[in-house]
Amino acid sequence: MRQALHEAAQAASAGDVPVGAVVLDPHGVPLATGHNEREATGDPTAHAEVLALRRAAAVLGGWRLTGCTLVVTLEPCTMCAGALVQSRIARVVYGARDEKAGAAGSLWDVLRDRRLNHRPEVVQGVLEETCAAQLTAFFRER
Repeated sequence: MRQALHEAAQAASAGDVPVGAVVLDPHGVPLATGHNEREATGDPTAHAEVLALRRAAAVLGGWRLTGCTLVVTLEPCTMCAGALVQSRIARVVYGARDEKAGAAGSLWDVLRDRRLNHRPEVVQGVLEETCAAQLTAFFRER
């Protein structure tokens, strides 16, 4: 999570919402990272999770991230949760809850929806206070 927090700080430095993500291989070795780049790229899909998934898939040479873990500072939104399900990621670990747009238990629970063909394990609240404080500080400055 600390590496994801570092990624989030990079997003904030570029004027974007500080969300950072890391994809770990099945042995816990980092494969790829990402942070929000919507402002830098003008791409509404340039969320930390999506970018980290794309980069991990490139490293592995395929879209299936079976056995991998995504660690992210903020609970994934519906778009990112859908991408996580489609990637076949094994586990999602997140820090701060997102009561307004969270899709891993707060507002929706896409990741654990029994109607879908894949449901990753979800671990919530890792370094939650630190992750939430980073987001709060960013929005206070704005």
